[in-house]
Amino acid sequence: MTQGLGALRILVVDDNEQMRTIIGTVLAAAGVGRLYYATDGRHGLDQLMSQPVDLAYVDYEMPTMNGLDFISRVRALPGEARYLPIIMLTGHSDLPRLNAARDRGVNEFLAKPVTARDILKRLESVILRPRPYVAATDFFGPDRRRRRSPTGYTGPMRRAVDQAGVLEL
Repeated sequence: MTQGLGALRILVVDDNEQMRTIIGTVLAAAGVGRLYYATDGRHGLDQLMSQPVDLAYVDYEMPTMNGLDFISRVRALPGEARYLPIIMLTGHSDLPRLNAARDRGVNEFLAKPVTARDILKRLESVILRPRPYVAATDFFGPDRRRRRSPTGYTGPMRRAVDQAGVLEL
């Protein structure tokens, strides 16, 4: 995976200086070319507006603008910027927080304390196994479904409950 990481531009948004240092050190050691840092979501958006970024690691809880609001703002941006892969960091990995981040359009979720391996696994996931993006009236972000249909069917009515109203002739 280290081949090509030198071209990546990654933004690390976290109010904790130590966490920014940990994430940045791991990514730099893996060969990431350019790292940018922000102390909260608002400064993270400023960074996005001032230079191109390929991916962001974003903390869940921060002052001024938290990670959820950051995700919402990014997903509402015009053009290609809204497709920014976002990896959410949090010290609280309970299901409601996971679902809230997923419903805002996060790509991956990383629970603290983090390990170098987990930081790089999430990076690998968004680079090598990107999920298609979905645009609906109340959602824009990566497809929330991680599993593919065993039959390979990709059309409407993929859920088992959808079949209840279907009459086969």
